[in-house]
Amino acid sequence: MLTDKYISVVVTCYRDAGSIVELLRRLNETMNKITPNWEVIYVNDDSPDNSDAVLLELAAKDPRLTVISHARNFGAQVAFTTGLAQASGDAVVIMDGDLQDPPELIEDFVKLWLRGNDVVYGIRAKRNEGLIRNIGYKIFYRIFKKIAYLPVALDAGEFSLMDRVVVDVILSCPESDRLIRGLRAYAGFKQAGVEFERPQRFSGESTQSLLDYIMWAYKSFTSFSLAPLRMISAISFTMVGVLLILLVVYFIAFLLGAESPRGYMTLIGLLLGIGTIIMFSLGIIGEYLGRLFIEIKNRPQPVIRTLINDHRAEPRQWLGRRQQRGYPSSIDEKKSDQS
Repeated sequence: MLTDKYISVVVTCYRDAGSIVELLRRLNETMNKITPNWEVIYVNDDSPDNSDAVLLELAAKDPRLTVISHARNFGAQVAFTTGLAQASGDAVVIMDGDLQDPPELIEDFVKLWLRGNDVVYGIRAKRNEGLIRNIGYKIFYRIFKKIAYLPVALDAGEFSLMDRVVVDVILSCPESDRLIRGLRAYAGFKQAGVEFERPQRFSGESTQSLLDYIMWAYKSFTSFSLAPLRMISAISFTMVGVLLILLVVYFIAFLLGAESPRGYMTLIGLLLGIGTIIMFSLGIIGEYLGRLFIEIKNRPQPVIRTLINDHRAEPRQWLGRRQQRGYPSSIDEKKSDQS
């Protein structure tokens, strides 16, 4: 055993029915080597396959397994937040349910955590995916790191271990349109990374299309960077500079008696170019306004359909420690505190 501290493992599930049994088997083997005090919180984000039935059957046999089912699909980021709100561990591990985040790596996470790191995240040093996707991931992370106003880790997704103090900071952030890896960077504290080779999905096919990846990158850029807005100003100043240069050139040509350049297509090209820049700029501004529109509504996220094996409702020693710290003892209590 590495420690006797209580560790929660949050797993999100969407179209991962074929991976549930194997993931829980490997989690059991791994966590039993680390600590005698642990729990697994599976968040079913309204998966359209039979994930709910599989999880309910397993939860009936294993009291350490908490199953939370959303009333509809809210997305992975909200699912992670649901799990974080339910978790009561001194540290919380979050991971995807498709076994692309290897459970065995949690042992390395815990070792670094016990050495004083508040956040330990997985670095995807290698991916067993196509060349185009690998190149796309590399480009995205490097652009994101360059333009973000936070120190974002390269090639690091949500797979990580976070100390209780970091989890509480993330849960205290009021926004509903979330990006956990960004909020994790926002929290700060001492952070470290562990490199690993990301395998292919254990079962099924990825539900993410090329458009989904593009929109994901767009969301990341507009959530944690002001660079797109500043780029609009840079383009505007550049266009003003170009126009001033053209005016000077035309004025000099007039003084020298030269004929002004003619050309219908040149005029059309300039108009189309300027129109494209305007529409592109409006699209970026609209994205930021759309995020404000979502946040201002302040609708509750998520909506929970079922909660099985609620560990925080049980009179355990670790629960008592949590309540002494002033943490909510259930999702309902957290909601009432926020209201």
